[in-house]
Amino acid sequence: MLPLPDTDTDTDVGAADRVRRFTRSERWVHRLSAALMGVCVLSAACLYVPQLAELVGRRGLVVTVHEWSGLLLPVPFLLGLASRAFRADLRRLNRFGPHDAAWLRAALRREHDRQAGKFTAGQKVWAAWLVGAVLVMLGTGLLMWFTHLTPLSWRTGSTFVHDWLALALGIVIAGHIGMAMGDPEARRGMRTGFVRRDWARREHGEWLP
Repeated sequence: MLPLPDTDTDTDVGAADRVRRFTRSERWVHRLSAALMGVCVLSAACLYVPQLAELVGRRGLVVTVHEWSGLLLPVPFLLGLASRAFRADLRRLNRFGPHDAAWLRAALRREHDRQAGKFTAGQKVWAAWLVGAVLVMLGTGLLMWFTHLTPLSWRTGSTFVHDWLALALGIVIAGHIGMAMGDPEARRGMRTGFVRRDWARREHGEWLP
């Protein structure tokens, strides 16, 4: 496995009013994961929504695309482990501190003054839920794929879990995209790797005081 680069060559590197939030390798992990997840969701929609299934046709090809895009979903994550920056951010996402509990309380009260580290408590919950959902989808998908290895009751249960979790996943992903659309600076950070320093202090004061 070749290590992914942790450096950026953007023209605004070192600008006084900007700070680096994500390295190139982290951004590519996000882009590839988003692309594979998008293919999974769209192909699933073409399999389960009758109007889309009739419009697209070629069900066998759609099934193959859905299966392989699902199997490849963990690959960007595994490649990203070669990056020190990616591993450091995984540790941040996996740790909850007192400021995270305060952030969640403020969010439930719809208060706007919420201090966070590099990642908000909401982002940490989202990341944990997404990883768990992908693993469950991968496991149930494999049980549905290799039908000769498991009894019918297992395959029936797997189909039920897979279908309903897919619906929940689609709804949550739509919410994630909607929140990203409402925060241009966060999108710029994922696109270019850099964010405004004043935005980082305001939104992530525990990370950049």
